[in-house]
Amino acid sequence: MQRKTIQDFDSEVMQAYDEYTHGEISRRDFLSRVAKFAVAGLTAEGLLAALSPQFALAEQVSPDDKRLQAAWLEFPFPQGNGTVKGYLVKPANATGRLPIVMVVHENRGLNPHIQDIARRIALDGFIAFAPDALAPLGGYPGDEDAARALFAKLDQEKTREDFVAAAIALKQLHEGNGKLGVVGFCYGGGIANFLATRLPELDAAVAFYGAHPNAEAAAKIKAPLLVHLAELDERITSGWPAYEQALKAAGVNYQAYIYPGVQHAFNNDTTPRYDEAAATLAWQRTMAFFNQYLRP
Repeated sequence: MQRKTIQDFDSEVMQAYDEYTHGEISRRDFLSRVAKFAVAGLTAEGLLAALSPQFALAEQVSPDDKRLQAAWLEFPFPQGNGTVKGYLVKPANATGRLPIVMVVHENRGLNPHIQDIARRIALDGFIAFAPDALAPLGGYPGDEDAARALFAKLDQEKTREDFVAAAIALKQLHEGNGKLGVVGFCYGGGIANFLATRLPELDAAVAFYGAHPNAEAAAKIKAPLLVHLAELDERITSGWPAYEQALKAAGVNYQAYIYPGVQHAFNNDTTPRYDEAAATLAWQRTMAFFNQYLRP
């Protein structure tokens, strides 16, 4: 099957899809807005299906890849939602202690794509842990619409504390080398930024098109920071100048890249918003960043 790209869709369709995936409009509103673009036998529902994630087609590392060891890790944390649960992956034949990277999902919980991202990171010689913010509500439900609906029910203050707890626990993991990084996408990018403001012991943070903290919070960042932004992502990228000003004022060690001509979620290779060139470059920069700051 040939992969569709943003060039296959009108910009108004892409804008409506972004609003829909971030809860700004309902499914019904999305279908109503894009109905006029349904041509040549493709219905509005068909447009939505074409834009929606295709997990199996994009999978790069099989869940049963023999080069990896994967397990579900769970630990109690009463200050948050009660329990933190996530997907832990590490190289099967690792010798010595390894750096740890926490992988934070988008606003749909720990779906197959984020699990695949964790496996990709593990294959590069890291221990990867991907928490599931939806664990208190039963975990990722296997359906993106249902996951978004569940996500809206979370107490975000408690959920943020769960991510803090996960980071602290990972920092102490006996297989780790004492170095901890975090990478997040969309909602997870915002969590990566947030954790950098909360945890002075964090060693590296990478935010893909995530919400920015305010200037007061940004001034608390101690970890090296890498920010990836999409030129066409007005909702997030428009806030970058103020965030960058705050980072400069605080003397934060940061790198930032705005990728031209790409949409929000350009790194997510399960949807047409994926841009191979930008995603490849951003991922190379991400792994080089982690190797620089998380290796002894």
